[in-house]
Amino acid sequence: MTRHTYTVWDALLASPTTPMPLAKRTYQLTRMWGGLAAIETAAEPTYDDWVVCSDAVNLMETLIKLGHIEDTSGLLHDAVSALANTGMRHLAGGAIRMSGEGIQAVRAILEDYAVVLETLSHRTMIHCHRLTEKRIQEILAGDAGPNDINIAKDTK
Repeated sequence: MTRHTYTVWDALLASPTTPMPLAKRTYQLTRMWGGLAAIETAAEPTYDDWVVCSDAVNLMETLIKLGHIEDTSGLLHDAVSALANTGMRHLAGGAIRMSGEGIQAVRAILEDYAVVLETLSHRTMIHCHRLTEKRIQEILAGDAGPNDINIAKDTK
């Protein structure tokens, strides 16, 4: 059984008007920025470093699909491609590294995600997390949409 980050109760109890509490925003962003910093500079970035960056990108993708935000620059696609290539390289035995362009795209998405966390309501962000987790589980179960990338599937 998969454990979810947030429950329906969390969503119901979250504010429909104010942003996520600062401590929770700080925790998320610290992990995500730390993951990107490790991918950029650590001797051996970890799978978890890649996951937290991918989480930010997947959450932003969900927010776009829900119509809460727009990707006018096209950087989301660049970030998805960079992380997918990095994931595939890692599964093939390579290092978890991104090109300079990939790092710039992921950095831009993280910057936008920080703004989104300060702008959208706590309830909206919990709803986004729940939908993102559901989509990831569907992808991993083999029910990917036409634009979804399943790293494990694509490398076999």
